[in-house]
Amino acid sequence: MGTYYEGMRMHNADEACGIAQAAMVLGDWWNVLVLREIARGHVRFDALAAGIGLSRKVLTERLGRLVAHGVLQRSLYQRRPVRYEYLLTDAGSALLPLLVAMQDWGDRWMLGDGTLTATAGEDGAEHARVHALVDTRLPDGLELPGTQGADQPGTQGADLPLTSPDAAATVLFTYPGTGIDWVESIPGAPGCTLENRLFRDAWPDFRRAGVDVRGISTQLTPAQAEFARAEEIPYPLLSDARHQLAAALRLPTFRGAGRLRHKRLILVADAERTVRHALFPVTDIPHAVEESLRLAEKCARSRPSS
Repeated sequence: MGTYYEGMRMHNADEACGIAQAAMVLGDWWNVLVLREIARGHVRFDALAAGIGLSRKVLTERLGRLVAHGVLQRSLYQRRPVRYEYLLTDAGSALLPLLVAMQDWGDRWMLGDGTLTATAGEDGAEHARVHALVDTRLPDGLELPGTQGADQPGTQGADLPLTSPDAAATVLFTYPGTGIDWVESIPGAPGCTLENRLFRDAWPDFRRAGVDVRGISTQLTPAQAEFARAEEIPYPLLSDARHQLAAALRLPTFRGAGRLRHKRLILVADAERTVRHALFPVTDIPHAVEESLRLAEKCARSRPSS
């Protein structure tokens, strides 16, 4: 890797500095926004240009540099004329936690008042982003490691899809984490075990409606599997420890008990993986679980018969 970027000379001391080397790759804010859009699934040139508002010439330059740095790789999807998709490499995927941390910092300190909270106001940017997901499709091919549920042992750590292909609708609920010793009081953080128990108890009603449920947190799969066994959780728990989903959907997060965690929200997606309903912020957990069942039943009933 060279010591020049955008016409600026790197100081000798920076050659052994990881922050300086990362800054050389990320460069300016356009590179960060390019990575943001690719993480969201906008991997083709025209989609990137439309999502960022960058000229085709400048976008071509930025993509070329990110490919040269090993952050992106090109994948041919059309031969006549030649067209490429731009996909994250392992090095690029390793930047996802950084993107989510930047979003969390921006939400708290630039768009918010600096308060540490696991919830959000209904007039803020996080609320707007989550509800803007309605009528958009969940990312193609995105799978997360998880456990299938207490009644299906031996599946810990397997990559699982966000939705079941056989379900008429799917409820995705994100939560901060179970069994956490919250050293500091964080509004909206407690209640994850209660929420999972309520979804567990309502599971037969969801299944009768043809609806699947998935719980998602940034906890690792061993912790999720242990919780699923102890609480007899019948539905899959997925781990977003690498922040793939948070980056793809720009989900709100907060830092608590030493790591970035999802804020509590619920998405209801139809059989085509289109988000039809979003519940955020979730301040009344029992009501939110009941409402998600009602909305999912409605979504399942509206599914065209085959």
